[in-house]
Amino acid sequence: MKKIQSALISVFYKDGLEAIVLALHQQGVQIYSTGGTQSFIEQLQVPCIPVESLTSYPAILGGRVKTLHPAVFGGILGKRSDAQHTEEMATYQIPAIDLAIVDLYPFEETVKSFEGQVLTDEGPIIEKIDIGGPSMIRAAAKNHQDVVVVAAKQDYPVLHDLLVQQSCQTTLEQRRMFAIKAFDVCTAYDTAISNYFHKTHFQTPFHQQERSLRYGENPHQLASFHGDLSQIFIQLHGKELSYNNLVDVDAAIHLIREFDTTTFAIIKHTNVCGIAQADSVLGSWKNALAGDPESAFGGVLVCNQPIDAATATAINDLFFEVLIASNFEPAALAVLQSKKNRILLQLTETPLPLHQYRSLLNGLLSQQQDEGNVEEWKEVGGRACSPAEKEDLLFANLVCKHLKSNAIALVKNKQLIGKGCGQTSRIDALRHSIEKARQFNFDLQGAVLASDAFFPFDDCVTIAHAAGIHAFIQPGGSIRDADSIAYCATHQLAMVITGKRHFKH
Repeated sequence: MKKIQSALISVFYKDGLEAIVLALHQQGVQIYSTGGTQSFIEQLQVPCIPVESLTSYPAILGGRVKTLHPAVFGGILGKRSDAQHTEEMATYQIPAIDLAIVDLYPFEETVKSFEGQVLTDEGPIIEKIDIGGPSMIRAAAKNHQDVVVVAAKQDYPVLHDLLVQQSCQTTLEQRRMFAIKAFDVCTAYDTAISNYFHKTHFQTPFHQQERSLRYGENPHQLASFHGDLSQIFIQLHGKELSYNNLVDVDAAIHLIREFDTTTFAIIKHTNVCGIAQADSVLGSWKNALAGDPESAFGGVLVCNQPIDAATATAINDLFFEVLIASNFEPAALAVLQSKKNRILLQLTETPLPLHQYRSLLNGLLSQQQDEGNVEEWKEVGGRACSPAEKEDLLFANLVCKHLKSNAIALVKNKQLIGKGCGQTSRIDALRHSIEKARQFNFDLQGAVLASDAFFPFDDCVTIAHAAGIHAFIQPGGSIRDADSIAYCATHQLAMVITGKRHFKH
């Protein structure tokens, strides 16, 4: 364990920084800072030494040069175990820096702010190409034997927990994990800059990287990936992603980005085999797994919240290929990295493309992403939906949207308890979903049903009602919609027409 005694903080985004600063101050850590960050820290009534007092230079060239100085980089790069380094640091009065909290100028955000405009002056974008930030981040990451580096505000909660729970002490493994994330941040940043110049000045949509894969869907098929995966996620651990992994990862990420509240899902062959929402990540995981524990074996797991140690421990006994999450607590990583081939991916906040592409025959198909949930909310059954049913119906409709057609999703209390997908008839999909629910002893009384397309007859609602389903959601549009609606009216069942079909082939 190494004790943090000094910290350099220089960030663009101040969100979440206050708790970090106060925790450092409480532990007696000496803080160095620059510009706006220094003002922010001083407003918290926390002592702060300006970097200029180390360099003996003010910020010059319009702020382009502030930290690029041996007094700063010597304090970051100096090896504490090297006698020559420590002697030179003493000679030149260079204080050691044990923690560097540095983020980068918002280059991508600035580029996006000019989208749709005729750009006559590239200056504002060029000025958001950070120089000192990446240099400090890389220096601190390189010297992770002695220095903790935090390069993104998403990691502030993890850092804060370490500062409080470990009294400003860190292990080598924790410092190494922060360093890996820091190098990934720099890689993604440089790629974004490269993409901008390729697109703007060379008319290429993005700087495509070709990545050879071990093989395709089957071992006898050659395969490669063309694109930049680092824009979407950062791989923290595990073997190289395969063709089939990437197909499932794509399905998992598109699914999980539909939800804002804590959600855990399990994907198998691009279909959802388990998904649930609960108050905690652990609760969501347990409910998602319970939906179909057999299919979960060897699947791709995805969560829209950070994975904590308790959830990691619960997951660890299951064989799975990939786990995707918004973040991972260090203690969770320590558990999950126990198996060397297990793939762990941390999502970025980069939006997914607005279009989908598929090779077909001797050409290429493209279409807009299937955005949204419902076009309208038209209650046409024999009674109104209860508030709990409405929440379950909206959840079920989103889940059904990500199942291969023909698709049926059965949901109860924000938990997928049965599904039928990829069937050649809707009634087969329904029968399969009911069978799945019963296989794992779910009580269908009070569950709801979502269908990705309309009911051509009233047979589906009749069968579902007999099984215990009392609320339905479907897009409508059949010439015989009235049959299903009349059955619901006669039996006092709730039915919602959305006006929006969600085929997925």
